Amino acid sequence: MVVLTKPAIDHFPIVKNSFKSPSFFNDIPVIDLSKPDSKNLIVNACEEFGFFKVINHDVPMEFISKLESEAIKFFSSPLPEKLKAGPADPFGYGNKKIGQNGDIGWVEYILLSTNSEFNYQKFASVLGVNPENIRAAANDYVSAVKKMSCEILEMLAEGLKIHPTNVFSKLLKDEKSDSVFRLNHYPPCPDIQELNAKNLIGFGEHTDPQIISVLRSNNTSGLQILLKNGHWISVPSDQDSFFINVGDSLQVMTNGRFKSVKHRVLTNSVKSRLSMIYFGGPPLSEKIAPLPSLIEGDSLYKEFTWFEYKKSAYKTRLADNRLVRFEKSL
Repeated sequence: MVVLTKPAIDHFPIVKNSFKSPSFFNDIPVIDLSKPDSKNLIVNACEEFGFFKVINHDVPMEFISKLESEAIKFFSSPLPEKLKAGPADPFGYGNKKIGQNGDIGWVEYILLSTNSEFNYQKFASVLGVNPENIRAAANDYVSAVKKMSCEILEMLAEGLKIHPTNVFSKLLKDEKSDSVFRLNHYPPCPDIQELNAKNLIGFGEHTDPQIISVLRSNNTSGLQILLKNGHWISVPSDQDSFFINVGDSLQVMTNGRFKSVKHRVLTNSVKSRLSMIYFGGPPLSEKIAPLPSLIEGDSLYKEFTWFEYKKSAYKTRLADNRLVRFEKSL
């Protein structure tokens, strides 16, 4: 787990609680992917929240359990061993530091390319972790989640009455798709019990720059999303379902009709939290712009390539509005 001394707490971002005990928001849209009306519910959820939960998905629980088991083996290894799988450049193991611009969190992570040529030998020296086992587990999981993501994006396009309905999904299916996969581990932080009415930040507030993000976590709370009214709300944990985030690129392609949801993770004082996130991104050369069929009035954004946006986004702090420089002056 992350090894931090007690005084180091002072260097981590803290938020004040507006409640004395966990207050969960139980009105998050739940989409049953087996139901015929799910395409319209997905559109509504993307417009209202930029976030929703999916149930009755086709991702085998065996794939989820296998990858979680391999991840727990890795994160349970001594820190000196884990550091041999880093530093994240950008892929590999990272600890506390998030990005290149000073953001830190009570988190350790593995960032993987979804490209089959990714070098898993970085994990060869870590106790209890077989590179081939983690490769197989990650590939099985990512393949299944990618398939589900494409189905959701096609249902979304159908709900928006866009033709062809693969306008979004084809970007993830492209062999040059710049998609990434991340495993986040948030160790318990008992010291936050001493911080009266405060919480330590595990991962600071941000939006995801890609098209779509697919999150699954163990049965430990911590995820919060920002509502339109400016209130942060806690998402009840659910280890059997997936949570879907609208990303910045999808906000642009829908000309602002869908909003990229701002979210963050708070630490837990007792239990560790393990999350798996698939970030579905387009090829680097893909041009991102509002789809003509979704422009009612003016186009809100300039056209840019995913490479240009990615390069710009990774120069910013987590909480920055990355889309500002790509907005049109109307």
